[in-house]
Amino acid sequence: QVQVVESGGGLVQAGGSLRLSCAASGSIFGLDTMGWYRQAPDKERELVATITSSGSTNYLDSVKGRFALSRDSTKNMVYLQMNSLRPEDTAVYYCRVGLRRLGMVYYWGQGTQVTVSS
Repeated sequence: QVQVVESGGGLVQAGGSLRLSCAASGSIFGLDTMGWYRQAPDKERELVATITSSGSTNYLDSVKGRFALSRDSTKNMVYLQMNSLRPEDTAVYYCRVGLRRLGMVYYWGQGTQVTVSS
């Protein structure tokens, strides 16, 4: 099967930085888009940043210029560099991987907590 594991979350002060990592492993043939989503308490899960297999990226407007998504295709990993963090960035961050299997199949990691104190 497919495993998706996130790491790098933690507690930081406003203005600080964190780097999240996501590793996809297992039966990940057809690996396509990878990305990060986040969910704050009592909020819907929202897209933060995604990157396609060709390198095209998509960012949530509020993180543009602060977050940077990169992908290491040789390791099947994605990284989210988060700078200038704000309290409103506080959420559980989830990695999602998409596999092309007669249509897209998605797998989610368990999430990593990011807490930004004011």
